[in-house]
Amino acid sequence: MIYPSSAIIEIHHAGRWHPAAQLHALTHSRIRFSYLDDYVFGDVNLPVSLTLPVGLWPELNVEGLMGLQPYHRPPSFLYDLVPQGKGRKFLLSELKLPDSDEMIMPLLMAGAFNPIGCLRISMAMAFYAQEAIKNPDPQLAAGVSLEDITQRSDEFLDHISLHSMLATGTTGVQGVAPKFLLTTDQEGRWYADMALPDERAHEHWLVKLPRGKSEDDRAVLRNEAAYLRTAAAAGLRCLYPPVLHGEMLFVRRFDRMAVPGGVHHLHQESLASLSGQRGFGMAASQQSLVAALRAVVTDPARETLEFIKRDVLNLALRNTDNHARNTAVQRTPDGRIQLTPVFDFAPMFKDPEVIARSCQWRDKAGVRQSNWAQVIEQLEVPDDERTAILAELTLFAKTVGRLDETARACGVEPEVLTQCLKSIEEQARQLESLGGVDHG
Repeated sequence: MIYPSSAIIEIHHAGRWHPAAQLHALTHSRIRFSYLDDYVFGDVNLPVSLTLPVGLWPELNVEGLMGLQPYHRPPSFLYDLVPQGKGRKFLLSELKLPDSDEMIMPLLMAGAFNPIGCLRISMAMAFYAQEAIKNPDPQLAAGVSLEDITQRSDEFLDHISLHSMLATGTTGVQGVAPKFLLTTDQEGRWYADMALPDERAHEHWLVKLPRGKSEDDRAVLRNEAAYLRTAAAAGLRCLYPPVLHGEMLFVRRFDRMAVPGGVHHLHQESLASLSGQRGFGMAASQQSLVAALRAVVTDPARETLEFIKRDVLNLALRNTDNHARNTAVQRTPDGRIQLTPVFDFAPMFKDPEVIARSCQWRDKAGVRQSNWAQVIEQLEVPDDERTAILAELTLFAKTVGRLDETARACGVEPEVLTQCLKSIEEQARQLESLGGVDHG
């Protein structure tokens, strides 16, 4: 692909896009990053990453075989914008490029026009405009009814896959499962996300399909809605109830908020980005993710407890897909930094590809920890906070002990729940035992 040597990162604030930073491409995977002078000395002052405060960043150097050398690895937040899954395959096919971990800049330049969060790449908008002219889609540009989507799902999905990969924002949604971004207007008509101006937007939705065609793939998707309801019933941070239409899961987006006259785009950044991961599918210790989380959130104690409770439910209900991009933080309209509502919470133990936990609790020697008493004992938090965590988790044991009943009421299928009974019992037992642990 031939692309310009530089591109502008834009950030959405107060109803419009602001040029914020520049990427200068040295190779497909070597990048020089800097904030724009006008942005540094302007009025917005919102960072493109919570790990990169607005300012004049000096050229970084690292020690190499030839002495000090420029450090031009991409900033980790860019990987949150790199298309993955079906969107990535589509773009590489359009660009006639081989798939490779080195294709960071080409994928950003073409695909980062509508990512989750409040950022976009200027050059990607130009690519989108060119493709939209070549591949117009009158059906989704004019809007469709929910019945059009749900009653003719196969036909609709064939259509959307063929004609609207770009307009629905699929390139901006990461993960393996096919996903589309759709938006409704005040009359309840559904549009490709990019086809509806912000001033007409009412609700923003992510529509998710099974990862594959097997019965287990379909079971995972069917139960994801019930798992999210279970998380909400257990007191975890959830915002909107999911809706299942056949084999299509509709989830309200929480990085978009319709406001009078437009849309507020909330900053969203994964723990993979915050912990400096450059790549996908990388293993990490849960402790390193907690440290990265605590470094940026407004209330570290509250968010640490939320993170731990989520992992208790992951273990109890055997959601094994706990990689660092499945947890993220957001900046709320009032400026608070906190974990986003729960997402990608499903019975992934049933996935035919046998998804294993990629993030484990480990001690300082790297030895895996499977006991909550050990984890909390060695967690790097103030002692008074450790005491509070123990007390909260002891109370949470009652919630976990009722998880079987709660999950059934929330619609988790009996076959799935039966396979989680032992793990639910084990998590409840461990949390109950924390009540007798003395950490004073």
